[in-house]
Amino acid sequence: MTKHIGIVACSAEGAALCYRTICVEGANILGRYAHPEVTMHTFPLSEYTRCLESGDWGGVADLMISSVDKLASVGADFAICPDNTIHQVFDLVVKKSPIPWLHIADEVIAEAKRKNYRRLGILGTRFLMEGPVYAAKLSVENIEYIIPGIDARERINSIIFNELVNSRFSSEARAYFKKVISRLKKQDCDAVILGCTEIPLLINPESSPLPTLDSTRLLARSALNKAVETTS
Repeated sequence: MTKHIGIVACSAEGAALCYRTICVEGANILGRYAHPEVTMHTFPLSEYTRCLESGDWGGVADLMISSVDKLASVGADFAICPDNTIHQVFDLVVKKSPIPWLHIADEVIAEAKRKNYRRLGILGTRFLMEGPVYAAKLSVENIEYIIPGIDARERINSIIFNELVNSRFSSEARAYFKKVISRLKKQDCDAVILGCTEIPLLINPESSPLPTLDSTRLLARSALNKAVETTS
């Protein structure tokens, strides 16, 4: 028996990519068409953005806790959230959660350590780039990090909320992200964290000037591995 994965979703595109990754790559482990049981719950993104824009992190936590309660009630064994930004309240959510969680930044940093990266660029929403989700954990691991300058942070944030979460992946946005990543490369970064779960739909390893740490797929693969532990 495999474990039942619960997905606490926030924005649709990132959650869909996470879900697809689990289902498609599950077949590589479990056989043709097979994957662990997966249940996903999400509130409208508007409810999350209302909280983010007003600085109501307690409200963000309440939404996540409500989602995970629903997932646990239908049998999910553990939870993941394919949204980097709202991991800012992860510790609060875990304390009230009926089931255990995987932390997206832990999975990304574990991959960075496996690759021996020592200096990372971080891309994501303004809340993510300026917040503690990666900064605190990278400091503990003695891995240096850089975030883009304020103008770039504002433009990246605008692209994410006005384009990527709405399934718009333009050549202009792709060119801008590549320009920002090129700057990070000139600042001696080994790799770049794609710390918004929609960014991997815009930038892939072949188009990036730096190696990428795809937070969405890394979390999905870690969840898949955890789900099949009982079969090994």
